[in-house]
Amino acid sequence: MGLLEDIKSRARAVCRRIVLPEGAEERTVEAAGIIAKEGIAKVILLANEAQLGQQAKELIEAGVILEDIDKSDKLDIYTQYFHTLRKSKGITEQQARDAMKNPLYYACMMIKAGDADGMVAGAANTTANVLRPAFQIIKTAPGIPVVSSCFIMILKDKSYGQDGILFFGDCAVNPCPDAAELAGIAFCTAKTAAQLTGIEPKVAMLSFSTKGSGCHECTKKVEMAVQIAKQIDPSLNIDGELQADAALVESVAKLKSPDSPVAGKANVLIFPDLASGNIGYKLVQRLAGAQAIGPICQGLSAPVNDLSRGCSVEDIVSVAAITAVQSI
Repeated sequence: MGLLEDIKSRARAVCRRIVLPEGAEERTVEAAGIIAKEGIAKVILLANEAQLGQQAKELIEAGVILEDIDKSDKLDIYTQYFHTLRKSKGITEQQARDAMKNPLYYACMMIKAGDADGMVAGAANTTANVLRPAFQIIKTAPGIPVVSSCFIMILKDKSYGQDGILFFGDCAVNPCPDAAELAGIAFCTAKTAAQLTGIEPKVAMLSFSTKGSGCHECTKKVEMAVQIAKQIDPSLNIDGELQADAALVESVAKLKSPDSPVAGKANVLIFPDLASGNIGYKLVQRLAGAQAIGPICQGLSAPVNDLSRGCSVEDIVSVAAITAVQSI
């Protein structure tokens, strides 16, 4: 069984409530029916039943729950809840109501109120639009300084990572994380790796230096991040700073960092900034022919995942399964 099929199987076992707020988007509507038919999750599609026409009947028969915000008996409740959360920021009751009529805000409030377990969006919205209500309503998990992302990289060469599976973070959200934020990214990516694959994370904090071979404020930031990550979770198997070859190749690790518990065996790679992370995953994807799954958002109190606007129907189905497993 492949990794994605394994994740879907685990999602079926827990039957989480996943809300898809982009109910007017064609791929999302199709994906909702597949997710429900395959039993991957209990799907809540925010959509106007009349606008869907015959398709609405087919979705309901498949098990999809259609929720029309304009007709919802929870609109007033969510409005008051959001106003309470944001009135200190100057939000009026009318502004709160207007926000709740936005499906992305409504979906996040469903999660906050305990009426859904996770959200998947982005087929018709930018990353900023998807994450803004999540930041305002769901917020970061306790002790986590920043929301971040990771990619699952599935390589053809099984000698790297965990049988060819590597986790890369952060490749999509934080441009220039400081040491504390970098530590939070490392902790969250390790947690995501363990959640989704069951592997024991071996976290390498990457740099252009290995254990002091180059001295610069950038390498010192990575060193400090390692120490902070160990404070967040003393059991975390993490080391750095490490160059990429020292992190991944055992023969190189023996030369550059022979006493490291991670070098040569890393399955989670944490990049020092967004530029290196984004460039790194795309190089591995294109030049090594790796499958890149993500970005997977992490660090929020409940899972919200962003899609590429070029996503396929199968992408939406897969991300819904990932979101369901993250919510466990």
